[in-house]
This record gives sequence, C-alpha cells and structure tokens, in this order.
Amino acid sequence: MFKSAPKQTQAIFLGLFVAFLWSTSWVLIKFGLQDIPPLTFAGLRYGLATLCLLPFLLKPEIRTSISHLSRRDWLGLVLLGVLWYAAAQGAQFIGLKLLPAMTVSLFLNMTPLLVSILGIWALRELPGTLQWIGMVINLCGVGLYFFPAALQHASMTGILVILAGVAANALSTLLNRAINRGNQLPVIVVTTVSMGIGSVMLLVSGIIVQGMPAIPLKGWGIILWLAVINTALAFNIWNYTLRTLTAMESSLINSTMLVQVALLAWLILGEDLSGQQWAGIALAAIGVVLVQLKFKKKLKAQQEDGINK
Repeated sequence: MFKSAPKQTQAIFLGLFVAFLWSTSWVLIKFGLQDIPPLTFAGLRYGLATLCLLPFLLKPEIRTSISHLSRRDWLGLVLLGVLWYAAAQGAQFIGLKLLPAMTVSLFLNMTPLLVSILGIWALRELPGTLQWIGMVINLCGVGLYFFPAALQHASMTGILVILAGVAANALSTLLNRAINRGNQLPVIVVTTVSMGIGSVMLLVSGIIVQGMPAIPLKGWGIILWLAVINTALAFNIWNYTLRTLTAMESSLINSTMLVQVALLAWLILGEDLSGQQWAGIALAAIGVVLVQLKFKKKLKAQQEDGINK
C-alpha cells in the first residue's frame, strides 16, 4: 500500500479529495455532538479507525518494518499521536461543542501562517515569493469571510481550546511531514501506530471526564462512517501525499475546507452566504491556487530529506 511517493499533481488532487472528506466531517460531527460528548466521540472515531487498519499490519513486510523501528522512530510516532490526534483533534471536537463551526474554522485556517514560519526553521522548506503572496491572499479571504460574524457570542474557553488546537495542528503538520517525506516508514505504519496512541488517550480521558453515554443508532452510524471513510481511508491517503507535498502546501490544501464547509453548510444546513462571504471564499481559493503554482525552494543542504537523519 502506497510504496512510492506520488507525483506533485497526483498528491495535490489526493490532498483535495481528503480535504473534501474532512469537510463533510464537520457536518457529521455537529450532528453527533447532540448525543455524544466530544472527547468520547473523538476517541471512538479514531479507536474504531485504528481497529480497521490493524489487519494491514499483519503483512510480513509491514511486520518487518515495525520490528526495525528505531527508538527515534517510535518517539516520532508517539509525539504524532499525542499532537495530531489527542491534542489537535480533541481540541477540534471540544471547540465544535463550545463554538459555532464558523468560528472554529476561522481559527484553524490560521494554521498555514504558523506552519510556514516554523517550517523554514524546522524543515528547511523555504516558500517562494508567489507562495507567500498566495498565503496572504488566502488569509485575507478567511478574514473577509468570517469577520465580524465569527467572533460574536464566542466563548472565551472555546477560543482558548481552539487556539491550543491550532498550535498542536501546526506542530503536528511539521512533524508529520518530517516523518513521511523520507519514504522510510510505510504509510500504514505511521497512520495506525500514531492514530492508535492518540485514540487511546482520547477515549480514556473522555470516559473518565465525560463518561460513556447510551449512543443511539444514528450516532453509531456517524461514528462508523467517520471512522472507516473519513479517518482510516482519509488519513492514510493524507500521509501518502506528505511524501511529496511540503508542510506549507499540505496546510494550504487542508485550508480549502473553508470553501467546502461553507458550500456544504449552504447545501445541507441551509445556511445563507452573504456577498462578503462568497468574496472571501473566492479569495481563499485563489490563494491556494497561487501557492501550488510555484513549488518550494529547497535549501542546498536538503537533498531529499537527508535532514536530521
């Protein structure tokens, strides 16, 4: 499964497909939170997704890869599980419980700026001029779409939670790129091990703090769809794209969920969009396109990920 790195164009389209799947998650999570506490909900989603992926680890070549994992490899996978799944995803579920989806999306779309700045130092991935321009246009579109509506009636606790989630999301994006770009670890190993660690943390903390409620059939249907399609499948594809895409490129593709969530909210939830919001969506989309028109510059010390090995 996913033995070689994808070509740039293939990676972009696969990334956009995953972003679409994750966009539908926002609608499903909002429905599911009516019956399921956020941390328990997140733990069940990622726990079931991990169970779906475990059989793939039984392949002889995968078992061999796992047996050859170094202490540094294990440390990276544990940190990825803590940051990306337990912290970032946990904060997103709690944020969606405390805040409108619009507000949560606003803050999460600030991730590319943080990723781009940190990526210069952490990964030696230097964005080109056109990429910086595209990122600024993207952020202007985000601001135009959301302000001032997104921050009205916002919970300060919710804002602090989602800001912590933004930080965890940015750090996990950098770490995920660093782990995957060398093509040394099988994608299925990266996804399953890190997800398994994060899901255990989410589920245990959720049951201790929030308890295990009686979940109706509709709730289990949402959990199963999120676990199998939007998690087990989507996260494997996403990790595969990170063998090619830079941290900044992947973060900007992820931010296209702004456009997709808005459209889904309009089509499914009946939320009307103003002219200002449509203009913001257009600017955000243009920014993403500009980022992809010019690929990253590499520092001379980077010879396809010989960094920090």
